[in-house]
Amino acid sequence: MRYLVTGGAGFLGINLVRFLHRRGHEVVSLDIADFDYPDMKDKIKIIRGDIRDKNIVDEAVKGCNIVVHTAAALPLYKPEDIFSTDIEGTRNLLEASEKQGVDRFIHISSTAVYGIPDHHPLLEDDKLDGVGPYGEAKILAEEECLGYRQKGMCVPVLRPKSFIGPERLGVFDLLYDWARDGKGFPMIGKGNNRYQLLDVEDLCEAVYLCAELDKEKVNDTFNIGAKEFTTMKEDYQAVLDYAGFGKKIVGLPEKPIIYTLKFLELLKLSPLYKWVYETASKDSFVSIGKAEKVLGYKPKYSNKDALIRNYKWYLENADKIQESSGISHRVRWKQGILRLAKIFF
Repeated sequence: MRYLVTGGAGFLGINLVRFLHRRGHEVVSLDIADFDYPDMKDKIKIIRGDIRDKNIVDEAVKGCNIVVHTAAALPLYKPEDIFSTDIEGTRNLLEASEKQGVDRFIHISSTAVYGIPDHHPLLEDDKLDGVGPYGEAKILAEEECLGYRQKGMCVPVLRPKSFIGPERLGVFDLLYDWARDGKGFPMIGKGNNRYQLLDVEDLCEAVYLCAELDKEKVNDTFNIGAKEFTTMKEDYQAVLDYAGFGKKIVGLPEKPIIYTLKFLELLKLSPLYKWVYETASKDSFVSIGKAEKVLGYKPKYSNKDALIRNYKWYLENADKIQESSGISHRVRWKQGILRLAKIFF
């Protein structure tokens, strides 16, 4: 099969590109960013371009059997870029896929569509309540997908939890950097909340199930996450234990820390944004029962497994990673004033 992976130069994108290539498929990557992976450059077709550009989208979709749409403007982007990329870009891809007779269009959404809920676990038919431009745009992008599903296209929609694994940096770089340097790590609140994560390899497996199983089965919406997870404090402590310095997760008073982080964000002294610090102390987990029953989804990695697997990759690559003011999951965020706070842990 010939797959188009949008956002192929991103964190999920490159893991998916490698996953599909290992299984003998042709892969086309479409991304606005440079595709800077020497191991894959000569093995796939690379198109650099913006999914908001219909001509580039038409070119990328041409000849592809399956589109996996992972590209999105993340929460730190400007609102106008989030809406235009995540909604108009999705619409462009769906239009081109319908016109060119693509067999399946697999859309990677997010559990951000549930907002900050009042119950857990979350089910696929629970109320959608996007918080901020990113959450709102993800809901509207799903609506575009549902419209084409109703027109007869096969459009599986996956709602993954926060996923980690090789190539994942962003906010997780803070934990890994402090662990490697023999520091403890602060947590907003006591850390007794349950916050489900997801290994990127398990997400790739879920995508592949949607590509391989009967269309009638997969033409639906599915939550995807880890099956095994404990409290946030316990799961993150596993990384510090693996680092071997005897350090601990340190809980901090929730309200004062949130107010402080809000202030630091306004001054551009902290890389953490509202969605991160306002949800870090809350429960956040979904039911994966539907994906297990319908798709036969069987996640291999627990939260702890996924965090440690990501940390091992980090240890092997940390010295090659450049710090960046970028806003993607694949770059090391500038820690700002948090680097000073590190001294006290």
